[in-house]
Amino acid sequence: MIFDIHTHTFPDKIAGATIAKLQSMCHTMAYSDGTEAGLRASMSAAGVKGCLVLPVATNARQVVHVNDASARLNETGPDTGLWSFGCMHPDFEGWKEELARVAALGLKGIKLHPIYQGVDFDDIRYLRILDRCGELGLMVLTHAGRDIGFPLRDHCTPEMTLRALNQVGPVTLILAHMGGWREWERVEALLPDTGVYLDTAFALGRIAPVGDGYYGPSDLPLMETEQFVRMVREFPGRVLFGTDSPWRDQEEGIALIEALPLTREEKDGILGGYARKLLGL
Repeated sequence: MIFDIHTHTFPDKIAGATIAKLQSMCHTMAYSDGTEAGLRASMSAAGVKGCLVLPVATNARQVVHVNDASARLNETGPDTGLWSFGCMHPDFEGWKEELARVAALGLKGIKLHPIYQGVDFDDIRYLRILDRCGELGLMVLTHAGRDIGFPLRDHCTPEMTLRALNQVGPVTLILAHMGGWREWERVEALLPDTGVYLDTAFALGRIAPVGDGYYGPSDLPLMETEQFVRMVREFPGRVLFGTDSPWRDQEEGIALIEALPLTREEKDGILGGYARKLLGL
């Protein structure tokens, strides 16, 4: 059962405008319309049986509403194949109580995005969230490394991640983009012994920018096969398939994993086995 642990959807009434805005910001093309129906169509075409939707609170006012919507989506997971994490913003005043409510709603974790939220990952506002999530048994999945839309910002470096983990209690932490987008050498040097999980979103293949973008008009290469395979062995059982859909094609993402010189057991684990075990599905 293939499970994509890193996807996004938007409410139908704003999906079109949101996708258009993000395409302009990131100079990349979306592969679906950003709706739940669009994600389900992508899943059907690719043979993906389950997805985790990751909502991002770009301001503190959104937190409660987004968590309520996430809980409603999560309840339908057994029927639709779509589950959801909750969210938290570092400036949300009632963070401690809201995280307890997230757990009570049955959500298994939250999504953080240090770049969109404008806060360093080792800032006290994130440290207290991480610590509280650990107490509640909530997982945390965070954007890590640079972002194609904001190449000059970096609020979650491997160094920040290590400092954060050294200051909080035990917490299950999933770092998107193989631990730090385009910072993979430092991820390898600093993080294998921390117990963190990595997702594969935007790590393999190539990105063809729309227009000149920040990186020029040519394709932007991502991780080399040799490094990816090496990291699978450096983080055993902790590399999880993710596409960042709608921003990457799920069929292509699966094909990239299948083409790697990995064992069948490793491929099956990455493509869903490890995630299903982690999420208890």
